[in-house]
Amino acid sequence: MNTNLVIVVFTSFSFIIYGINSFTSNRMVNEYVRWGFGKYRKIIGLSQILCGTGLLIGLKWLVLLQFTSLSLIIMMSLAILVRVKINDNISEVLPAITYLLLSCLIFFNTLNYN
Repeated sequence: MNTNLVIVVFTSFSFIIYGINSFTSNRMVNEYVRWGFGKYRKIIGLSQILCGTGLLIGLKWLVLLQFTSLSLIIMMSLAILVRVKINDNISEVLPAITYLLLSCLIFFNTLNYN
């Protein structure tokens, strides 16, 4: 099985599920408030759903895969900064770091496609 494909599909579904949870989970509503982004929860959740979907569609349209993975790199970099700013512990920051690395892998792997 193609490792790049597994990474894209895993990352895609993770962001789609996380984005949906931004709309449906009371715990996530509280987290957005804790992060200081309560009023942006829906737009951030929608962005996560769109980027997750864009990764899947990007498997057929390279420019979309590059754009969405780069968008996720920016989003996860900002998520890490927010979590550091509010003094979250490393176990709370680690998922954002992991998804930043996965998004970087996806983006840099697209640079090798012909």
